[in-house]
Amino acid sequence: MAGAAIAVPAFAATFRGPRSRFWDRMTATGLALGTLALATSPNARRVRIGPKEVALGFASAAVLYGTFRIGDRFARRFVPGADEQIREIYALRKLAPPAETAARLVTIIGPAEEIFWRGLVQEALMRRYGRWTGAALAAVAYSGVHITAGNFTLIGAAGVAGAHWCALYAAGVPLGALIVSHSLWDVWIFLVQPTDETELLAQGEALPGEREPES
Repeated sequence: MAGAAIAVPAFAATFRGPRSRFWDRMTATGLALGTLALATSPNARRVRIGPKEVALGFASAAVLYGTFRIGDRFARRFVPGADEQIREIYALRKLAPPAETAARLVTIIGPAEEIFWRGLVQEALMRRYGRWTGAALAAVAYSGVHITAGNFTLIGAAGVAGAHWCALYAAGVPLGALIVSHSLWDVWIFLVQPTDETELLAQGEALPGEREPES
């Protein structure tokens, strides 16, 4: 659990610092935790990404996105303040050009989170407590570090996503596939088709920045 303990102050610094530098801090956190995992976990260093991993990653990301579509509707309807909290999360995408954010997510942040949380933390917990108990503890740890963000909806979202990837890893899905899944899902839900925009489209409302047709 030493790795998870190190992640707590790192995530606190990421979410609690100046908002304008969020992506710089998130990238730095990814580099630090990813480097730690590569230096201390042989399993993290054995990652391979081939056609099989790409296919599994795409399928996993699609399932998770569908889950979040359902969860988004539920949260907005039944969780007090969820709508505002979701919009607060998505507002982070306006802090940098989309291409730059996507590059950070795909090359550093997504891969680093997987090799750290699954390749290092979950692997150690499974060895100590067993496959499924270790996976459950890893999912709780992943969700728990997001408490530092002070956003209840983000904590819940991290819990769902973490449980998804932890369960797949415990079931034997290769770490390379989870890297593809995490990176693709990050870009898709955050930049390409955020769940708040799908809700607006479903309701026939204009997206932010779009003009209503003149009558």
